[in-house]
Amino acid sequence: MNQQETILKRAFATAVAVADPQIIVPQYLSKIFPKGLEPTGTCLVVGAGKASASMASALERHAQDCWPQAKLQGTVLTRYGHGSPTHHIQVVEAGHPVPDQAGMDGAKAIFDAVNQLSSGDVLIALISGGGSSLLTLPQAGISIEDMRQTTEALLHSGAPIEDMNVVRKHLSAILGGNLARLAIARGARIEALLISDVTGDLPADIASGPCAPDYSTYQDALNVLRKYHLGEGAIPSSVLNHLSQGDAGEIPETLKEHDVQNAQVANHVIATAYKSLEAAAEYVRKEGYEPIILGDTITGEAREVGIEQAEIARQQSGRRIALISGGECTVTLPIGIKGRGGRCSEFLLSLFDASEDLTKLSALAADTDGIDGSEKNAGAWFTPEIRQAAKTRALSPRQNLETHDCYGFFAQLGALVETGPTLTNVNDFRIILLD
Repeated sequence: MNQQETILKRAFATAVAVADPQIIVPQYLSKIFPKGLEPTGTCLVVGAGKASASMASALERHAQDCWPQAKLQGTVLTRYGHGSPTHHIQVVEAGHPVPDQAGMDGAKAIFDAVNQLSSGDVLIALISGGGSSLLTLPQAGISIEDMRQTTEALLHSGAPIEDMNVVRKHLSAILGGNLARLAIARGARIEALLISDVTGDLPADIASGPCAPDYSTYQDALNVLRKYHLGEGAIPSSVLNHLSQGDAGEIPETLKEHDVQNAQVANHVIATAYKSLEAAAEYVRKEGYEPIILGDTITGEAREVGIEQAEIARQQSGRRIALISGGECTVTLPIGIKGRGGRCSEFLLSLFDASEDLTKLSALAADTDGIDGSEKNAGAWFTPEIRQAAKTRALSPRQNLETHDCYGFFAQLGALVETGPTLTNVNDFRIILLD
């Protein structure tokens, strides 16, 4: 492993470590429930997301040491393969990003448990990226198959996650603050711990905000479908009818600010993409690179972002710098092309193709949850040595970009980032080294 490869991989590992639930969950629980004010009765723990199981195991360990009188129980949902050992809190693994019956059953169990809370009980919600599809409990009249078809249509349209979640909030009995609405009605105290994978880090956006007031409306949800030309045929009639009824005021809106004015509801964002970028920047600074954080809100087509960042690197040529960025790009697949890989691999191959003249450029792009798109890798990386190997083997980055087989390109070069599930999720991480 040469120096550039080592620095790239350690920078990514540093970014992931800052968002490790095993470290940050106990820290925040000590702030929320200081000594002398720990939970002493029923403490219902629920949650959803790629980090929720790890968050639950960290909470159990903290409660064992610090909350001797608390009665822990509950359920959290996570993606298949992202489980973590627990004793009192049930972990349910389910489908993501397309919801399945296991997720719906788990969401129903959470809904029913919250509906049994009493005044004085404490609800702790452990929420992270991926929770929107995992907490699939449709409103009356909408089936799991309807939700699955709607999710797939939005995914294939190229809609960013923010737009997708506006729709999902208004189809769900849990998202859009509806979980908090249930607990408020029962007189419970609500403390939500959130690991953010969205730009802006708003609680209403993280896993579609099950415990946060929502700023979007039914009309916004309908506008999203119109924007991506998703109507009859692409979207089930039950979904379109439900959204139209909501827009007409025939059914209640999602939770709003005025609904929580006199309630005990708090949302705590305990990890963000920017904190991870800052940690990586500090690491590369110690390695002799001048870090430049381009931002944690970079979105758009992954291929176009790769071209843009190649140009930024070109403008900095001659300096020993590290360009670091986060955010969530999209990949729009043409009809008939399935593709292999994800937005991180596609960004990186586009950067590879657009920076051929920058012979000393190295880069890595990976999803902090450990899974990039359709395959089991977190992302990919390259150095000048990898670029030379591609030339020697006559591999064409342009051809793989056209077929959206970015995984296949880097797999042939042994340049995949393979971590397995990291049990956290603060969105994508990208780093470009210039020597």
